Amino acid sequence: MENSGKKYQIDTEENKMFLGELQKNLLNFGKGFLSPGGSAYFLGDDGTPWKDRNRETWITCRMVHVYSMGIMLGDKESPALVHGAVHGLLEELKDRENGGWYPGITPDNKFLPDKQCYAHAFVLLAASSALLAGEKDAETLLKDALELFDKRFWDEKQGLTYDTWNTEFTVLDDYRGLNANMHTVEAFLAVADAIKEEKYRIRAGRIIDHVIGWASANDWRIPEHFTKEWKADLDCNKECPADRFKPYGATPGHGIEWARLIVQWAYSSYKDTPDSAEVYLKAAEKLYNRAVEDSWNVDGNPGIVYTTDWDGKPVVHDRMHWTLAEAINTSAVLWHITHKQKYAKDYEEFMRYLDDKVLDYKNGSWFHQLDENNNVIGTVWPGKSDVYHAFQSTWILIKLLYQFFWFTKYIKRDVFFLKPAINEFFYFFQEIIHLYFSWIE
Repeated sequence: MENSGKKYQIDTEENKMFLGELQKNLLNFGKGFLSPGGSAYFLGDDGTPWKDRNRETWITCRMVHVYSMGIMLGDKESPALVHGAVHGLLEELKDRENGGWYPGITPDNKFLPDKQCYAHAFVLLAASSALLAGEKDAETLLKDALELFDKRFWDEKQGLTYDTWNTEFTVLDDYRGLNANMHTVEAFLAVADAIKEEKYRIRAGRIIDHVIGWASANDWRIPEHFTKEWKADLDCNKECPADRFKPYGATPGHGIEWARLIVQWAYSSYKDTPDSAEVYLKAAEKLYNRAVEDSWNVDGNPGIVYTTDWDGKPVVHDRMHWTLAEAINTSAVLWHITHKQKYAKDYEEFMRYLDDKVLDYKNGSWFHQLDENNNVIGTVWPGKSDVYHAFQSTWILIKLLYQFFWFTKYIKRDVFFLKPAINEFFYFFQEIIHLYFSWIE
């Protein structure tokens, strides 16, 4: 019994083996996502494509990102999946008339309206990951995506992003939000690593400074929704609190996710002067600890509640799989940076809950939504749309090596695209992965 518990404890051999098993399961589960045109199907409970649902750009991009990591792990089917989905982003999902990417395509092949920063941030992430994995069309995708993002979504004056345009890019919506900005930070960090263009890392830091300011003034609960003047709208969607992308109140899972991104940004920005990152580490810890205190095991049952009000009282008690994935990610990062036992203990509790309640041992992957009694439901997230959050939670240790070791040592800052170096990196990094996760094969 003692040995079985070790698989939940960070850095044990049993835990590494458990992570490897989860990785293989998730990679295998998601392989049916690719449609004939390259966009991603929404996946059902057993991984079967739900062809009666929209094929969305952000899901397509997430799958490119995941299977680019699959390439790095030596998965033999991943290159074709990445190539096919990148083709979909360059062709059927791309708006050749107005520029940018449609949010998605309906089952009868009509385009969804508007242009979303959220989706375009994921295009940047997908292109960066695919480039690093050696996908031949990723360079074109990334160049196109950066040009469009810089022109339409980045607000240089504010140091934040616009959220939504109409399809033709003639009308800008008044809404401003931090969900799109959060994934923009993720994307900018990936771009900065992929092409060594540090202005994107600097931009990520500008966004982060705003977020820390807003959170610190609000007891470390992050306001999510804003007016066009960037005034917080704390009552947004109060009548529809479980909205999929704009829920009312604080979203603890986002506080946890921001904490990880802040640490990633700080230690890649101040790699030569790590003491300068300390102020950001402290902010990340405050965000994480506030979110965990407000959300973890607070209503009589295990799990992380979806949202709280501004006093930390749960509003939507459902448990979303992505919040758990981010909790696993961030507790691992904070443990490795601080070596505080609290984070190792949190990680162990999160992994145990994952195994007990969230892993679907019958159909594969993770249950995406449970109610407050940990019964599987699908009111916000039916099916299992993608494997992005879950897969990243199994990848974090290798991701740390990737972020803080190889790129800071081997890629020169003044080169935009380095195909020979990237190819050399690909084989070198793949060897590291196989040595570190030797049980995967």
